[in-house]
Amino acid sequence: MDANTKKQITEIVKSHKKMLAEFEAQGIETVAAAAEMITKALKQNRRIYICGNGGSAADAQHIAGEFVGRFTRERKGLPAVALTTDTSVMTSIANDYGYENAFARQVDALVQKGDILWAISTSGSSPNILAAAKLAKKKGARILAFTGTKNSKLEKTADICFCAHDKSAARSQEIHQLAYHIICGLVEQKFCS
Repeated sequence: MDANTKKQITEIVKSHKKMLAEFEAQGIETVAAAAEMITKALKQNRRIYICGNGGSAADAQHIAGEFVGRFTRERKGLPAVALTTDTSVMTSIANDYGYENAFARQVDALVQKGDILWAISTSGSSPNILAAAKLAKKKGARILAFTGTKNSKLEKTADICFCAHDKSAARSQEIHQLAYHIICGLVEQKFCS
């Protein structure tokens, strides 16, 4: 391995460690509050809807899979839907209403008062995520935001916001994954017999 490659890898690992330290210092209460909010909603027979773009869309699907299937323990399936998965719905909305409405239109059709919209945007300013969050809030849903930018528009719309701040979306997404795995585990504990 050449020195430049080693330096690049070392810098990424250092950045990740720094973000982990920030999560430990500032994010634990936020993650606990998110898990509590989700648990309460699920116990009231509400649903969790999750949306994001790109890697955050993959995270949305991952989270939904952990709730509907299982995370680490056997328990009943929990109602969670990734709004990123139905290509016919996504493409028809994008074609007919514009991509900025790809999630808001689904929120309009599916989200009810007391549900949770888990909105993921590393920039915190994705137009389609903001439109969905604003509409969900108007409908009486709670908003859980995962961002990578402090004081973003999405954070201002959210009831709870977990921000893994970094200039690299990849670094933010790595911390998001740790946080949502913790949330999934905490929620799951409350539904195990």
